[in-house]
Amino acid sequence: MSTVAEQLRHAREARNLSVQEVAEITKIRGDHIRALEEGNFDVFSAPVYIRGFVRTYSSLLKLNVPEIMSGLDAELGQTRKFSEPPPLSAEQGSLVDKLMLQLSKVDWQKAAIVLAVLVLLAAIAVGVVLSRRPAKTDAAPKVKPALYQQKKASGDTLPLPGSK
Repeated sequence: MSTVAEQLRHAREARNLSVQEVAEITKIRGDHIRALEEGNFDVFSAPVYIRGFVRTYSSLLKLNVPEIMSGLDAELGQTRKFSEPPPLSAEQGSLVDKLMLQLSKVDWQKAAIVLAVLVLLAAIAVGVVLSRRPAKTDAAPKVKPALYQQKKASGDTLPLPGSK
Protein backbone atom coordinates (compact mmCIF):
# COMPACT_ATOMS: atom_id res chain seq x y z
CA MET A 1 0.00 0.00 0.00
CA SER A 2 1.34 3.45 -0.86
CA THR A 3 1.91 6.18 1.69
CA VAL A 4 -0.57 8.95 2.36
CA ALA A 5 1.75 11.41 0.62
CA GLU A 6 1.80 9.30 -2.55
CA GLN A 7 -1.95 8.83 -2.49
CA LEU A 8 -2.50 12.59 -2.21
CA ARG A 9 -0.07 13.38 -5.03
CA HIS A 10 -1.48 10.69 -7.37
CA ALA A 11 -5.07 11.80 -6.70
CA ARG A 12 -4.18 15.44 -7.37
CA GLU A 13 -2.40 14.56 -10.61
CA ALA A 14 -5.32 12.33 -11.68
CA ARG A 15 -7.64 15.34 -11.32
CA ASN A 16 -5.20 17.53 -13.27
CA LEU A 17 -4.88 20.03 -10.42
CA SER A 18 -1.76 22.04 -9.72
CA VAL A 19 -0.44 22.63 -6.23
CA GLN A 20 -1.38 26.31 -6.61
CA GLU A 21 -4.98 25.44 -7.56
CA VAL A 22 -5.29 23.14 -4.54
CA ALA A 23 -3.84 25.89 -2.33
CA GLU A 24 -6.42 28.38 -3.60
CA ILE A 25 -9.33 25.98 -3.13
CA THR A 26 -8.36 24.64 0.30
CA LYS A 27 -6.73 27.83 1.65
CA ILE A 28 -3.71 25.72 2.64
CA ARG A 29 -0.32 27.22 1.82
CA GLY A 30 1.40 25.75 -1.22
CA ASP A 31 4.55 24.82 0.69
CA HIS A 32 2.41 22.87 3.17
CA ILE A 33 0.72 20.98 0.33
CA ARG A 34 4.13 20.13 -1.16
CA ALA A 35 5.31 18.98 2.29
CA LEU A 36 2.24 16.73 2.64
CA GLU A 37 2.84 15.24 -0.81
CA GLU A 38 6.49 14.63 0.04
CA GLY A 39 5.66 13.14 3.44
CA ASN A 40 7.79 15.83 5.09
CA PHE A 41 5.86 16.20 8.33
CA ASP A 42 8.72 17.96 10.14
CA VAL A 43 7.58 21.23 8.51
CA PHE A 44 4.54 21.26 10.81
CA SER A 45 4.73 22.22 14.46
CA ALA A 46 1.97 19.89 15.68
CA PRO A 47 0.17 16.82 14.36
CA VAL A 48 -3.19 18.58 14.61
CA TYR A 49 -2.18 20.72 11.61
CA ILE A 50 -1.14 17.69 9.63
CA ARG A 51 -4.38 15.87 10.37
CA GLY A 52 -6.52 18.89 9.53
CA PHE A 53 -4.70 19.62 6.28
CA VAL A 54 -4.77 15.97 5.18
CA ARG A 55 -8.49 15.71 5.99
CA THR A 56 -9.26 18.86 3.98
CA TYR A 57 -6.98 17.83 1.11
CA SER A 58 -8.32 14.27 0.87
CA SER A 59 -11.92 15.56 0.99
CA LEU A 60 -11.18 17.87 -1.93
CA LEU A 61 -9.69 14.96 -3.89
CA LYS A 62 -12.71 12.77 -2.99
CA LEU A 63 -10.56 10.11 -1.34
CA ASN A 64 -11.72 7.76 1.41
CA VAL A 65 -11.09 10.12 4.33
CA PRO A 66 -11.32 7.57 7.20
CA GLU A 67 -8.88 5.27 5.39
CA ILE A 68 -6.47 8.12 4.68
CA MET A 69 -6.66 9.32 8.28
CA SER A 70 -5.93 5.86 9.71
CA GLY A 71 -2.96 5.56 7.34
CA LEU A 72 -1.77 8.98 8.43
CA ASP A 73 -2.03 8.02 12.10
CA ALA A 74 0.06 4.94 11.40
CA GLU A 75 2.68 7.02 9.59
CA LEU A 76 2.76 9.66 12.32
CA GLY A 77 3.18 6.93 14.92
CA GLN A 78 6.42 5.90 13.19
CA THR A 79 7.92 9.39 13.37
CA ARG A 80 9.91 10.39 16.39
CA LYS A 81 8.48 13.93 16.56
CA PHE A 82 4.79 12.97 16.42
CA SER A 83 4.75 9.45 17.88
CA GLU A 84 3.18 10.57 21.17
CA PRO A 85 0.40 13.16 21.40
CA PRO A 86 1.05 16.08 23.75
CA PRO A 87 -0.55 15.80 27.17
CA LEU A 88 -3.98 17.42 27.34
CA SER A 89 -5.24 16.28 30.68
CA ALA A 90 -6.46 18.88 33.13
CA GLU A 91 -4.11 17.58 35.83
CA GLN A 92 -0.99 18.60 33.92
CA GLY A 93 0.17 21.99 32.78
CA SER A 94 -0.16 25.52 34.02
CA LEU A 95 -3.28 27.39 35.03
CA VAL A 96 -3.52 28.94 31.56
CA ASP A 97 -3.37 25.47 29.97
CA LYS A 98 -6.16 24.24 32.23
CA LEU A 99 -8.29 27.29 31.48
CA MET A 100 -7.76 26.94 27.73
CA LEU A 101 -8.66 23.23 27.90
CA GLN A 102 -11.92 24.04 29.66
CA LEU A 103 -12.72 26.86 27.24
CA SER A 104 -12.12 24.53 24.30
CA LYS A 105 -14.89 22.28 25.61
CA VAL A 106 -17.51 25.07 25.65
CA ASP A 107 -20.28 24.96 23.05
CA TRP A 108 -20.13 28.63 22.04
CA GLN A 109 -23.51 28.67 20.30
CA LYS A 110 -25.27 27.63 23.49
CA ALA A 111 -23.08 29.93 25.56
CA ALA A 112 -24.06 32.89 23.36
CA ILE A 113 -27.75 32.12 23.89
CA VAL A 114 -27.29 31.88 27.66
CA LEU A 115 -25.31 35.13 27.68
CA ALA A 116 -28.02 36.91 25.66
CA VAL A 117 -30.71 35.71 28.08
CA LEU A 118 -28.65 36.91 31.06
CA VAL A 119 -28.15 40.34 29.48
CA LEU A 120 -31.90 40.58 28.80
CA LEU A 121 -32.72 39.64 32.40
CA ALA A 122 -30.24 42.20 33.70
CA ALA A 123 -31.82 44.91 31.53
CA ILE A 124 -35.28 44.01 32.84
CA ALA A 125 -34.03 44.10 36.43
CA VAL A 126 -32.47 47.55 35.93
CA GLY A 127 -35.73 48.77 34.37
CA VAL A 128 -37.77 47.51 37.31
CA VAL A 129 -35.43 49.11 39.84
CA LEU A 130 -35.50 52.46 38.03
CA SER A 131 -39.30 52.42 37.68
CA ARG A 132 -39.81 51.85 41.43
CA ARG A 133 -37.56 54.71 42.36
CA PRO A 134 -39.39 57.61 44.03
CA ALA A 135 -39.86 60.72 41.91
CA LYS A 136 -37.56 63.63 42.59
CA THR A 137 -38.99 65.85 45.28
CA ASP A 138 -38.57 69.58 45.53
CA ALA A 139 -35.64 70.43 47.79
CA ALA A 140 -37.44 73.43 49.33
CA PRO A 141 -41.19 72.73 49.17
CA LYS A 142 -42.35 75.67 51.37
CA VAL A 143 -40.46 78.44 49.58
CA LYS A 144 -42.65 80.48 47.26
CA PRO A 145 -41.40 81.24 43.79
CA ALA A 146 -40.08 84.75 43.37
CA LEU A 147 -39.88 87.14 40.47
CA TYR A 148 -36.70 88.89 39.54
CA GLN A 149 -37.10 92.64 39.48
CA GLN A 150 -34.45 94.64 37.79
CA LYS A 151 -33.43 97.87 39.47
CA LYS A 152 -33.03 100.84 37.15
CA ALA A 153 -30.28 103.14 38.24
CA SER A 154 -28.59 105.77 36.23
CA GLY A 155 -25.35 104.69 34.77
CA ASP A 156 -26.49 101.09 34.51
CA THR A 157 -27.11 101.51 30.81
CA LEU A 158 -25.16 103.23 28.09
CA PRO A 159 -26.81 105.76 25.79
CA LEU A 160 -27.65 104.64 22.27
CA PRO A 161 -25.37 105.98 19.55
CA GLY A 162 -26.71 109.08 17.81
CA SER A 163 -28.77 110.23 20.76
CA LYS A 164 -27.65 112.98 23.09
